[in-house]
Amino acid sequence: MKQYILSLAIYLVAGFCEIGGCFAFWAWLRLGRSIACLIPGMAALVAFAWLLTRIDTDTAGQAYAAYGGIYILASLTWMRVVEGYAPTRWEILGAAICLIGAGVILFHPRNA
Repeated sequence: MKQYILSLAIYLVAGFCEIGGCFAFWAWLRLGRSIACLIPGMAALVAFAWLLTRIDTDTAGQAYAAYGGIYILASLTWMRVVEGYAPTRWEILGAAICLIGAGVILFHPRNA
């Protein structure tokens, strides 16, 4: 159980690092912010990549596939908290479906 909680925590932090890093580029190119915002953005993307290597899976592909569901949840949370737009019920439903799939990929029995 402890490993599952640790994996979830790593995925959540990784998700916000990736979104924050990508948002730095969005802010620079689409919102006219200073190019200096790319420095912490690039650091966040490096942290994201490093964090995914901390996930206990047999292959990188499993770690990345399971991360997809977490990324969707983190993206909708970012949209709500940072950008001030509430997700629709369809976006929430879609995220829930993806999280179920991510859980199946990440937490399936290893010997099956």
